[in-house]
Amino acid sequence: MEKPRPEKVAVVDEVRNRLDSADAAILTEYRGLTVTELAELRRALAPVGGDYKIYKNTLVRLAVAGGDHGALEPLLEGPTAIAFVSGEVSAVAKALRDYARTYPSLVVKGGLYPDGFLSREDLTRLADLPPRDVLLAQLAGALAAPLRQLAGLMQALPRNMAYGLAALVDQRGGAPEAAPEAATATDEAATDEAATAEAATAEPATAEAPSAETAPSDAEAAAAPETADTETEAPAAEASGDANAEAAAPGTADTETDA
Repeated sequence: MEKPRPEKVAVVDEVRNRLDSADAAILTEYRGLTVTELAELRRALAPVGGDYKIYKNTLVRLAVAGGDHGALEPLLEGPTAIAFVSGEVSAVAKALRDYARTYPSLVVKGGLYPDGFLSREDLTRLADLPPRDVLLAQLAGALAAPLRQLAGLMQALPRNMAYGLAALVDQRGGAPEAAPEAATATDEAATDEAATAEAATAEPATAEAPSAETAPSDAEAAAAPETADTETEAPAAEASGDANAEAAAPGTADTETDA
């Protein structure tokens, strides 16, 4: 048996390694496309992570035989090319679909994903999906909507409770009035506190300001020393008069004796 040539072995290994490392692989039939159109297709796939390669079906069969990629073998009929996907499968599927609308000669057969086989219908549904960023934004919005509703309910709970209590109070005739005894006791306590405050304010003023009745005027204070001197001199004059009378008394007695 003739051994395969080294270049064929290298192609088989290349196909096998690329299928193992790729995120997905999409097989297409390119019958009727020109070299220029194929080059244009490669340029359209490169920005979305697609690498478009053409191999002989016999070599691809050898690469997928007996391995994890055996599901691709039934698709290896006619001129087949493989779009190796590095990134989002939906983006490459959409680029292939858009190109096929312009060049109907391009036919998408199917593909292989790490989770399993992708049929032509599966790839069509993937092509209809929005981009990954849009899907993430939609998912974030879907998760945020219940949280916003929960926040609104939490804010409305105390408000609704207050409305309910107010309606209950109104239904029962308003807020209850204070008992008369309690009101009287409160008024008396307020009166006592007011009287205590007035007394505390009035006492210091009385102690500091003497009354007009008890305080001597400036004129009385100035005249008081002169009165005291006069009263002191009067007894002294009376005593001097008595002494003079007594001195004159012996003469009288002598006159009477002589007579």
